[in-house]
Amino acid sequence: MLKKGLFFTGVALLLAGCGGGESASEEDTVIEVASHLPPMTDVVEIAGDAIEEPYQIELVEVSDNIQYNEALLNEEVDASFAQHEPFMEVFNKEKDGNLVAMQPVYNAIVGFYSPVYDSIKDIEDGAEVALPSDATNEARALMILEQHDLISLSADVSHEATVDDIEENPHNFEFTHIDLLNLTGAYEDGVELVFNYPTYIESVGLTPDDAVFLEEDEDNTFAIQLVAREDNQDTEALQAAKEAFTSQEVYDFLSELEKEGHLEPAFEVGK
Repeated sequence: MLKKGLFFTGVALLLAGCGGGESASEEDTVIEVASHLPPMTDVVEIAGDAIEEPYQIELVEVSDNIQYNEALLNEEVDASFAQHEPFMEVFNKEKDGNLVAMQPVYNAIVGFYSPVYDSIKDIEDGAEVALPSDATNEARALMILEQHDLISLSADVSHEATVDDIEENPHNFEFTHIDLLNLTGAYEDGVELVFNYPTYIESVGLTPDDAVFLEEDEDNTFAIQLVAREDNQDTEALQAAKEAFTSQEVYDFLSELEKEGHLEPAFEVGK
């Protein structure tokens, strides 16, 4: 059974909205899961329908890529579903956090989009390239550029790569760092190459089929995860949530999006 809550902006609002006197860390039948934008919020809702009684899932919808981790770390919610593990690890390092990735659910098909180029062979020297401003997604974007032989990175870097680690830039790309949520705006402004997620780029009518090139990631390194805290990950409630997020109902929903090229499920039902 699903209950739905909506949080808008600011930590103060977030704290006020959860101030019912009950700690999210208590063993309870209501599991509050913070999330941000479809299809992540859709998955939370479907998991809420699939979860075994007596447990219920309450969607706590936030407005940016900071609130869901802050709320979880501060024990205002029980879990989050909005990020991949490398992003979570950076948050833990910066905030001395204790968040843990419980279960990969799906891998978003990310890549680079262009309002001017139709293929890699069309890319001109000196093109502006919009990269996410957060560390893990910047590294992910740079790794995609390297996969397609557009740049080369230092051999000793991977998920922590920055533009300073670029060893060869044969096209003399000009790199611009932009907040993840504003990358679609960069595309609309005419930036030649823009990294983006299907969740965000669909607002301008694009899908991964429209990308100039896509990520190659067979290991699901950047799969969107159900995330909890070290102190509550083993509770019966969170284990019930984990089962719900890997239910047949969730898998069927993701499989439909897979047909559209948006994502790939990162789990098998019953495993």
